[in-house]
Amino acid sequence: MAGAAPVARGADRGMTEIRTPRGKRRSGSSAPQAGLPARREAVRLIAEVLETGRPFDELFRLSAADGPLSGLAPRDRALVRAIAATAFRHKLAIDDILGRFLSRPLPRRAGGVYATLLSGAAQLLFLRVPAHAAIDLAVSLAAGDRQMRPFKGLVNAVLRKVSAEGAAIAAGQDAARIATPDWLWRRWVAAYGEAEARAIAEAHLAGAALDITVADEAQAAGWADRLGGVLLPTGTVRIADHSGRVEELAGYGDGAWWVQDAAAALPVRLLGEVRGAHVVDLCAAPGGKAMQLAARGARVTAIDSSAHRLARLAENLKRTGLAADTVHGDAALWRPAEPADAVLLDAPCSATGTIRRHPDLPHIKMPEQIGTLAGLQSALLAHALTLVKPGGLVVYCSCSLEPEEGPEVVAKALADGRAERVPVRADELAGLGHFVTAEGDLRTLPGQAVDAAGDLKGLDGFFAARLRAL
Repeated sequence: MAGAAPVARGADRGMTEIRTPRGKRRSGSSAPQAGLPARREAVRLIAEVLETGRPFDELFRLSAADGPLSGLAPRDRALVRAIAATAFRHKLAIDDILGRFLSRPLPRRAGGVYATLLSGAAQLLFLRVPAHAAIDLAVSLAAGDRQMRPFKGLVNAVLRKVSAEGAAIAAGQDAARIATPDWLWRRWVAAYGEAEARAIAEAHLAGAALDITVADEAQAAGWADRLGGVLLPTGTVRIADHSGRVEELAGYGDGAWWVQDAAAALPVRLLGEVRGAHVVDLCAAPGGKAMQLAARGARVTAIDSSAHRLARLAENLKRTGLAADTVHGDAALWRPAEPADAVLLDAPCSATGTIRRHPDLPHIKMPEQIGTLAGLQSALLAHALTLVKPGGLVVYCSCSLEPEEGPEVVAKALADGRAERVPVRADELAGLGHFVTAEGDLRTLPGQAVDAAGDLKGLDGFFAARLRAL
């Protein structure tokens, strides 16, 4: 990819970003510096995300399966994720700082220099990696790469300035505002007001705790005690300080629980008692909601168009010992042999409500994608309403903060006369009335409290509406 210099998607400010070549490890008899392979892979993944727009988690999984990550120890894999997540979370703030120390934009022939600077600055400013380690390893990366080698002096000089002056500059930034691309900030201010937009941005900077759903709801309190977490009013167990591998926690291998954000666990509750009912889960993978439904006794048919994601759903069902019929197909075309009792539609969306846990999203999403997605969501909802018996329930939800992907989709369905709204009640959400909109829909925002006292905050931004087919 020599000579390529695409600009990062979704960034209103910043510098030119270049992808690192997917080269093999350099041959040689000497062992690499400690920490160098992890930094090299972090830089490569950061650059590939910014160039291609593919989600970081997807590329991380591919690398872990049979790429460079597969040869790294768990501790180094965790370091790769930490560096990349931090670089994306604070990208625009770092761009502002780097821009003060570069007299002109990086040339297109600079290879992975930008990603190396972004990674190094993230380590210096936010991960508190000692300067000698972060800078020396960044310079070694540049020296070991043919395209970057001519710029190793620049990497050294810029990161030394970041080490000496960057913290003071960062202290003077409006952290929440600068971390949010202009187009998203304008949208959130228009939809929720400036104070709430700031709360959303601050929640994104804080990141996300580990939330889990326990298969047997009666045992949730016990698992909260065992895992050192807290039981939220809605039934989710929150583990605030977990930093290791999820797979190593008690109960994971036995299938007692699965990872699921507190907000993502709410839409299933809107279907009420589902024991014995046939519920279709459209766009079901990776399966958190399908498992909730199965654990509540529903007969679940889970549809997804991605064979890879459907395989992950099947793996999750096997691990938890829960049953569902899985179907590889287009949710917009598939029909059951007989009308279902209910449908849950978690529609494909911009996912701007999940930036706390996916900080790369603001840099790979484009505003024009939202209109296209909204059209798909409307078509899917219209189809979902034809899959249920007369009077059957359809819960439409999306993990987007954008009105076009939530209330406006539902308003169109209601205007078509194919459904009526069944308002959500606060008592269905453990009394958390601030999650219920004036229209009677569910709306969570990342900065909101997840308990009545307001002591615990932070969850994904989710929208859900409950409709009855006419």
